[in-house]
Amino acid sequence: MVQAGGMSDRPCDKSGRLVIVCGLPGSGKTTVGAHLESAYGAIRLSPDEWMEVLGVDLFEAGTRARIERLQWQLARRLLELRQIVVIEWGTWGRDERDVLREGARALNANVELHFLDEPLEVLWGRVRQRDMERRLGGRPLTRADLELYAGKFQRPDARELALYDPPLV
Repeated sequence: MVQAGGMSDRPCDKSGRLVIVCGLPGSGKTTVGAHLESAYGAIRLSPDEWMEVLGVDLFEAGTRARIERLQWQLARRLLELRQIVVIEWGTWGRDERDVLREGARALNANVELHFLDEPLEVLWGRVRQRDMERRLGGRPLTRADLELYAGKFQRPDARELALYDPPLV
C-alpha cells in the first residue's frame, strides 16, 4: 500500500476529512476501508455494498454510477459537518480522484489517498478466492476483465500523491 501525503496535518484538526481508497478489484480496498472506518470513526461508502443490499448486479454500470453520485452527495454533506468519510470506489482514473479531492478541498476538508497496488497475479488469486462477482453479479469476474481494468488504471504518480494530506494513522 502506498500512502500519499505531502501537506502538513494534525490529528486534532477540526475540519472534515475525505479518505479515498484507490485500487483494482482484489487489491484490498474493502479491508483497508473497513480498517480506516474503525480507526478514524468514519463513515465508509462502498457502492458494492449498497448494490448488494439493493439486489443489483455488480456489473450494472449505470446503477453503480447513480449510487456513486448519491454517495458523493452524502459525502459532501458529511464533510460540511466536519465528519470523516472513506470512499471505496476504486477511483481508477486520475480525473475521478481529482474531482473528489478538489470537491473536498472546496469544503475545507483534508484529503488523503490510500493507493493499493498489487501484482496482477495477486489480484487474480484474491478475486478467484472471494468469488464476489459470481455471488452478487450476473457472472464471475474473469482474468480478461481484470487485465482490461489493469490496462485502464491510472496509477497515481509522485506528483499526484504530493497533492494529498498525510494519513492520520
